[in-house]
Amino acid sequence: MSEPSKPTPPKPTPRPPSPAVLAGRRAPAAAPAATPAAVSSTPSTEFGRVAEDGTVYVRTPDGERAVGSYPGSTEAEALAYFARKYDELAAAAGLLRQRLERTDVSAQEARESLERLREQVGEANVVGDLPALEGTIEAIETQVARRVEEESQHRAQARAEAAQQREALVTEAEQLAGTDPARMQWKVASGRMRELFEEWKAHQRRGPRLDKATEHALWQRFSAARNTFDKTRRSWFSQLDEQHQQAKRAKERLVAEAEQLAGSRDWGPTAGAFKQLMQQWRQAGRAQKRDDDALWARFKAAQDRFFAAKDEVVAAEEAEFRQNLAVKEGLLAEAEALLPVTDLDAAKAALRSIQERWESAGKVPRADLARVEGRLRKVEQTVRDHEQRRWQRSDPERLERARSMVTQLEEGVAGLEADLARAREHGDARAEAEAEQALAARQQWLQQARSGLAELEG
Repeated sequence: MSEPSKPTPPKPTPRPPSPAVLAGRRAPAAAPAATPAAVSSTPSTEFGRVAEDGTVYVRTPDGERAVGSYPGSTEAEALAYFARKYDELAAAAGLLRQRLERTDVSAQEARESLERLREQVGEANVVGDLPALEGTIEAIETQVARRVEEESQHRAQARAEAAQQREALVTEAEQLAGTDPARMQWKVASGRMRELFEEWKAHQRRGPRLDKATEHALWQRFSAARNTFDKTRRSWFSQLDEQHQQAKRAKERLVAEAEQLAGSRDWGPTAGAFKQLMQQWRQAGRAQKRDDDALWARFKAAQDRFFAAKDEVVAAEEAEFRQNLAVKEGLLAEAEALLPVTDLDAAKAALRSIQERWESAGKVPRADLARVEGRLRKVEQTVRDHEQRRWQRSDPERLERARSMVTQLEEGVAGLEADLARAREHGDARAEAEAEQALAARQQWLQQARSGLAELEG
């Protein structure tokens, strides 16, 4: 049924948009339908009337206001027509209020929907409980204001968190820039610095916008840290290149010396020279890996050539030394058979023969040298000791001194025994103790002297 013609003035307003349109496009499909205002279920005559000339009036706190007419209809139909228009506005207001209560509709979207609703209400020619509708709109305004405050707080919190995250990026960049170049793992650090820059750009694209002063201050610090890091890295690698060149020149000199020594047959001094070259090699530092590897290959080849030739000679000598060892093992068995010494002169003559053949036998392996020499020295020492004792026994002056010593000690012991007896007779405990101590020491000396005399006397 098309809308009937309306007398002028007043004119009814055009049919308002549906509640979903008024509430905005983001209304969820599953949102519950708004309950029509209580006015729609109340007789329209409570909020409006139809005059005799067909004009429809709405009652307001300020009095009646004409809203239009509905020609060719009954009073009830005319009031119902304008009441339906009111219900549509009330439903739109109710739906917007529910969205604010039950969804996360943004404050911006809710404010725009509220403004459209106010425009519709302000221009609407409807019949209904206009104070109730105005109360609903005021409640929505309160909800919108609360949503604005909440979003403002959320934005402030998000900005604070974003500032903390940016601060963390800046701090890490500054720490990297301040690291000792000698302790820096440059490949890892350079990669991390690039990651920090990408994270910074991602924060700018997707994160909350910071205030201009904070953004500028943080960027200045971040940029300064990156510049310092890059400058330090360039300086470090420049120095490193110079060090590599110095190491390369030093090692080239060492390689040349090693290649000159490789053909030497002066084994001992040349082996020592190679040891010194190796120490200098370690102290020279590292060149570029490719140069270092090539120079080391040449150095090692020269060193291996010398020591391979030396090992061949040593192997031949080792075979000869083992033959000599077998000879000396036989001489040792012959020498050790002289012990214990029973005939000193025969033992000395036999030992001299063994010593002469020992010297003629030549060198033995280094690992066996101390062992076989020690065994021979033991036999020689035993023979010398035996000879020394025989000489001591044949020395008359030494024998007389030993006998005189024994006599003196025997007299001393006798005197001390007499002193001890007198001390006991007089009950002098102190004198008795001193006499006992002196007597014990003198008796020990006497025992030693008598042993020495017995050895000299044979």
